[in-house]
Amino acid sequence: MTPLFAPHTVEAPAKTALFLSGTGSNAEAILNYEKSHLCAFKTALVVTDAPDTSRAAELAEKFDLPLFGLDIRKFYQEHGENSIRLDSDRRRELRDAWSEQLYSVMNYCKIELVLLAGFVPLTNLAEKLPSLNVHPGDLTIEDADGSRILAGLHFLPVERAILAGHKVLKSSVILVQPYRSEKDVDAGPVIGISSGMPLDLEGHSLAELQALFDARQSGKKVDDLLRTLAKKNVERLKYAGDHIVFPAATNDFARGAFALDGKKLFYDGQAVSVVEYQENGVQIHRG
Repeated sequence: MTPLFAPHTVEAPAKTALFLSGTGSNAEAILNYEKSHLCAFKTALVVTDAPDTSRAAELAEKFDLPLFGLDIRKFYQEHGENSIRLDSDRRRELRDAWSEQLYSVMNYCKIELVLLAGFVPLTNLAEKLPSLNVHPGDLTIEDADGSRILAGLHFLPVERAILAGHKVLKSSVILVQPYRSEKDVDAGPVIGISSGMPLDLEGHSLAELQALFDARQSGKKVDDLLRTLAKKNVERLKYAGDHIVFPAATNDFARGAFALDGKKLFYDGQAVSVVEYQENGVQIHRG
């Protein structure tokens, strides 16, 4: 059995960096959790890839924390690239270089744990530092081949849940794996899920939404009803799922609650299939 993180305590908490790209609601939920709970982790730094447009500076000031911004778009432009997509060797090399600059700051600040709280760009910080991410979908749901049905970036997991006829959405917290190919996205161990939040399709039928999906054209910007519903449900899930599971699972991770034996997850020394974080506590699912 291999612990996923060296145990920390309230007296000696894990020094943590909080990464965000936009509104920072997940980051703020974690910071508020720290104020109201005894925690085995302590946010020591706020980090953003979008210093001009995110709420990172506002949150850093509100919670009296240092701020580090490394604008990814400006970084790429300074190196002769107008797109930050990972669709060429050159752009992937730049992403590694950008990630290395982030890591140099983490190393200087002696950061022990990274929390990706609405941080959009893929980064390979997970190669060097334990990194947790919250995901809008239940990553314990797999197909017959063992692939995670609701893996994927941005709004795709929720669209998949809608089109698969799922009745509820759940948030997942995972230990991030280094990214080298598409198969690495959302592939890390799931350390916690939230309780289910009912999906709201606003009266629209699955057949109607499937037709919209089928009509999409490759390479064109998506702006249809299915995407609108996915965005609305993702926003609702932040409050019903992310804000509940992410802070609490982080605290358990920081105190050393999780371990793996092969692919088998252990929580406080007991084999579990998944740990569900609810508003009023934790429910252990065995199997």
